[in-house]
Amino acid sequence: MDLMKLIKERRAVRRFKREKIPDKTIKDILEAARWAPSGMNNQPWKFMVLEGKDKNKLADYTVYSYVIHGADKVILVLLDRRESYNYEKDLMAIGACIQNILLYIHGLGLGACWLGEILSKRQEIDKMLKLPKDLELEAVIALGKPAMVPKSTRRTELDKLIIKR
Repeated sequence: MDLMKLIKERRAVRRFKREKIPDKTIKDILEAARWAPSGMNNQPWKFMVLEGKDKNKLADYTVYSYVIHGADKVILVLLDRRESYNYEKDLMAIGACIQNILLYIHGLGLGACWLGEILSKRQEIDKMLKLPKDLELEAVIALGKPAMVPKSTRRTELDKLIIKR
């Protein structure tokens, strides 16, 4: 698929078919994730993949629980503070990592939804998952086979986004 087309057609998918995503596919997604750029190549991310009961427990921490319940798996993207050298730069790197995940998933014909609201329950989730103190939850990505393709969204015209001097 043409890269610009892939970028323009990617959408948040919130409804999924009941189909299993093979472990090999998850490894491929995480392989794409780890190739994101990071300052000083510190690669400040770690990943956790949840499915089944663990995934469904996580759904209790968001008003969008139906997205997590419907997904085959969720990928948690975590900031590893032991690898961090600059918090802001590392968050940008994690953003790039997440974009790699989302684009790769879409390129496979799968769907994903990056859940942000769930981060308001970060401390409770850390306890539930028994995460070490040096790992900080930054993203929850639900994924699966799309049950429907969301409509295209409107984008601000490029000329309105460019600041001229």
